[in-house]
Amino acid sequence: MAFAPGEWLTKFKEFWRETRSEMSKVSWPPRTEVVSTTVVVLIAVAFFGVYLWLCDLAFYQAIDFVFTKFGA
Repeated sequence: MAFAPGEWLTKFKEFWRETRSEMSKVSWPPRTEVVSTTVVVLIAVAFFGVYLWLCDLAFYQAIDFVFTKFGA
C-alpha cells in the first residue's frame, strides 16, 4: 500500500486523532483495583508454581522408584 508524497502524514494525523478519541472512551479501573488484582495474580502464580513443582517432584520420585525396583 503506497501513499502519495505527503499523504502518509495526513493518514497518520487521522489515525492519531481517532486513537485519542477511542482511548477517551475507555473505562479505566481505579489504582486500588489494579493493585489488588495484581496481588491476587502473583499469589496464584506462586501457589500453582509451587504446587506443580511438588507434583513434578513426586512423579519423578515415583518413576525413579519404579525403574530402580523393576530395573530399566
